[in-house]
Amino acid sequence: MASGKTTGTRRARTAANRARMLGAARDLFTAHGYTATTMKAIADRAGMAVQTLYFTFATKRAILSELIDTEIAGDTEPVATLDRPWVAEALAAPPGEQVRLQAAAAARILTRVAPLLEVVRSAAATDPEIAELWRTNIAQRRTVQLRLAGALAAKSALRPGLDPERAADIALAVLAPETYVLLVHERGWAAEEWREWAADALAHQLLAA
Repeated sequence: MASGKTTGTRRARTAANRARMLGAARDLFTAHGYTATTMKAIADRAGMAVQTLYFTFATKRAILSELIDTEIAGDTEPVATLDRPWVAEALAAPPGEQVRLQAAAAARILTRVAPLLEVVRSAAATDPEIAELWRTNIAQRRTVQLRLAGALAAKSALRPGLDPERAADIALAVLAPETYVLLVHERGWAAEEWREWAADALAHQLLAA
């Protein structure tokens, strides 16, 4: 019994330390950018030895990658986006409700992850590894939108002449982090205003009259 309690305490401490290091990295990445942030700076901000940081994550890119996954999910559970409850709810909903659920999910996710994705997009111009991370993120987002567009097609809800491939591209653009950052962070829209605009844009662009 004591051994089990000790193991549980150790795991909780490890998880807390990992979260502290990730939080420190997120703060520094969004404040100073990826390139300017060093592993030592992250360790110092977290109050950890830099050796511990390297032992836990190995590389700065690994930290950024894990941060993006965690912020997109909103938790640390190893569940893919397409297996999340909101996707199942959207797939089962009538077309108009589906696009509203898509916009609502995007608003929740982008509120958390958009600043980090701006870090990735900016660093991608000069760092090949981060460029690959950016391309992977775009591909993952499009995979989700293609699945949702396929559902609209199966419901005979897409505009005439619009196929799932093009519908996924349109949704990818409307729900892009760049659009969210422009309207919310730069132009001062509330996240709720962006969500309503995105839902309306998806409905007009994707759905048959």
